[in-house]
Amino acid sequence: MIRSLIFVPTSSERFVAKAHERGADAIILDLEDSVLPSQKEAARARLAEAVPLVGQKGAKVFVRVNSEDERVALDTAAACRAGAFGIVLPKANAAAVVRVAAILDYVERESGKTTPTVIVAILEDPAAVCEARNIGSASPRVFGLMCASEDLPTSMNAEPTTEFLRFPKLLVHFAAKAAGVRSFGLMRAISDFGDLEAVNAAIAEARSFGFDGATCVHPNVVPLLNRGFAPTPEQVDKAVRLLAAAEDAKTKGQGAFLFEGKMADEPVLQRARNLLLRHEQLQARNKS
Repeated sequence: MIRSLIFVPTSSERFVAKAHERGADAIILDLEDSVLPSQKEAARARLAEAVPLVGQKGAKVFVRVNSEDERVALDTAAACRAGAFGIVLPKANAAAVVRVAAILDYVERESGKTTPTVIVAILEDPAAVCEARNIGSASPRVFGLMCASEDLPTSMNAEPTTEFLRFPKLLVHFAAKAAGVRSFGLMRAISDFGDLEAVNAAIAEARSFGFDGATCVHPNVVPLLNRGFAPTPEQVDKAVRLLAAAEDAKTKGQGAFLFEGKMADEPVLQRARNLLLRHEQLQARNKS
């Protein structure tokens, strides 16, 4: 369960050193937008030390690679050799996913790495959004999809307003679920992190729509994501009571029954089971 993913520029020694203290479920070491062109080779070379450093408290470590042909292979190979859990692939399309998967196949065979490196694809233009389900199914390595909140509107000469982002974010979200992979994101720009009340509202909305987690660029947002994408005590209590009521109804031969003024049947019960599973996974992680 990954609720929070924070971007960290690999070129910043200070940010990398503190990343493991932020409490995020996942850390994305960035080689792309937050790194100046003159610093990209040095940032790539730092992955060997940066990946274990930021993951020392158990966070999953991803590396956002560059998308240009001359860099994507070198970035992907370096991230894999450094032990990254996954690659975050910007400007993704199905062909790019297949290409990166092939690079990972080669590097894992060469290095003897036995745990497959996964891919999270970022969809950044209208063609990619329309191709979202194919991207999600392009390789068994695809772990999740997300829709870019800045690059997509830029590619369309639009502004990253919540109204603009809602439709493509939901399209990518539905495609991720159809492909059986995780869906990450909020229906607002992640660069707009100053209004924490608005961020909290967006997290609650995304969770109610079935998003699995979201990225952020500021550590203040991490605890909001962790809390917002985790079941609340009230939700856990209600799910337990609902399933107990279902067992009682079953003894009476009732497949559907009234619970707290609403009809409950199998889809409602399955949502309760899913919520309790997320709660149990989180509890197990906190104990480890």
